[in-house]
Amino acid sequence: MRYQIVHETIYSYSRPVKLEPHTIRLRSRTDATQALRFFSLEIYPEPAGISDIIDLEGNNLIRVWFKQETSRLQILVRSEVETLRSNPFNYLLESWATKLPIDYPASLLVKLQHYFQPLGTPTPIDPVVTSLAQEIWQEVEGETEAFVTAANQRIHENCKHQFREKGSPLPPALTWTGKKGSCRDLTVLFMELCRAMGLAARFVSGYQEGSSNLRTRYLHGWAEVYLPGAGWRGFDPSQGKPVSDRHVALVANPIQKHTTPIYGTFRGTGVQSEMTVNLSINPVEKF
Repeated sequence: MRYQIVHETIYSYSRPVKLEPHTIRLRSRTDATQALRFFSLEIYPEPAGISDIIDLEGNNLIRVWFKQETSRLQILVRSEVETLRSNPFNYLLESWATKLPIDYPASLLVKLQHYFQPLGTPTPIDPVVTSLAQEIWQEVEGETEAFVTAANQRIHENCKHQFREKGSPLPPALTWTGKKGSCRDLTVLFMELCRAMGLAARFVSGYQEGSSNLRTRYLHGWAEVYLPGAGWRGFDPSQGKPVSDRHVALVANPIQKHTTPIYGTFRGTGVQSEMTVNLSINPVEKF
């Protein structure tokens, strides 16, 4: 699939402010699953400087900084992305990874450690989540592929998907007991279920095609799980399906807050701010 995406974010301030440096995570990644064919970025006010960055996860970030004060910050991104993974099941697991828990080779275990228990998140997995993970594990008789599929579907079938524009993800146990949550809430719950069974997981921020009848579009979130022999594979608990060519990934990180599309602060006293987002995602014919 090929998509044309226009993503505009406008911050309005009640009085002029001094903008601190901002990090923009809106450049779609290019890898084996998708290719960025076109990208443009317009920013008002014009930045004093702009820098392209590749972070530790391999994400393509943009860092901008400003000199003048302003009462409005406008960031407009236009991109065209071709998605390439039409079959999400086209892989072969390593023979030693077909059952949970996986006995990882020491060299791989060291590399994946950050995705089992991300730095800065020392809180152990809630017993409610651990219990659910063990229940699913028993139902699928420890099969790795069956576990991630069942966990993904279990969340989709039991939790109502709702829109919540702002705020950090809810604690996974609260999402499960409340049986509802935003895409990021459901994704973090799915990630915790995987981590409880010793599977490496990370959060992905991006876009999803959705229905052509949608009048309002929003940024989307899902998870990627590292399956030995298959690499990182996407799962969307909001839909209960594996990720194929209807999703466009921007950035991935084991910690959700590090996938925020735009991050920055401003200096000003008694200032009220408001954010407006306009997003369009349109499939186009391949050339």
